[in-house]
Amino acid sequence: MIDCLQSIVDDTIRTGSRLGYFAALYKRMTMAIRDGMKTGKFQDNARIERLDIEFASRYLVTREQYFAGELHGQSWLQAYAATNSEKYTVLQQLLIGINPHIMIDLGVAAARTCPGDQLAGLEQDFNTVNAVILALFPIIDEELDDLSPFERFVDHSFLGFLKDKAIDLSIDAGRKSSWGFATSLADLDLPSQAIAIGRRDLEALALGECILKMPAMGSKRESKDVRHNIQVLNSPATGGAKTPQTSSPRP
Repeated sequence: MIDCLQSIVDDTIRTGSRLGYFAALYKRMTMAIRDGMKTGKFQDNARIERLDIEFASRYLVTREQYFAGELHGQSWLQAYAATNSEKYTVLQQLLIGINPHIMIDLGVAAARTCPGDQLAGLEQDFNTVNAVILALFPIIDEELDDLSPFERFVDHSFLGFLKDKAIDLSIDAGRKSSWGFATSLADLDLPSQAIAIGRRDLEALALGECILKMPAMGSKRESKDVRHNIQVLNSPATGGAKTPQTSSPRP
């Protein structure tokens, strides 16, 4: 899976496609989860590997469908369409890709890896997956500082603290929302899941609109070298980041 993601990154560097922004970030997330398995962060490595492969496969399927003209999920279409525009910042490009993958794919992957009563046993490792992902963001934020003078200014002012808190709260809210979505799917048959996924897609689409309407202050001074930007985002997986503590699962 990591090799497949790296192949996508390499191709986008060659073509200068903004599709490489999310692909590079997602490869690093996948590598961070693999490293977490090696260092004993998870209760059940085999289960996490199944979850991670199911999760990543859903992203790869969207790519195949998009290039075949068969992608129907509105929030993923929104994310792919955004890569054709220069007006969005690198941060917006990352967030618009993360949006459907966390809002929809993570919950679906969890529910299908551990259907029915099995899902409850996944909660602690599910939270740890999110904590591993969260640990990457301070590193990525520093890299974005190198690509954008405005981001660097914000991060080195009092606004930086507010921005970090907002990101932490947003990711934590996303984790709770994804787990709630997984719980709602776990006992449904596949046709009923499809209906629930369709409703969730509309919610993700609305959130995506908010992401794309974020004030893009300083975007004119941000690096426009797409190949270089992808290479920066395609750095080593963890850079020595420490995984934050997650709250214990509810009884």
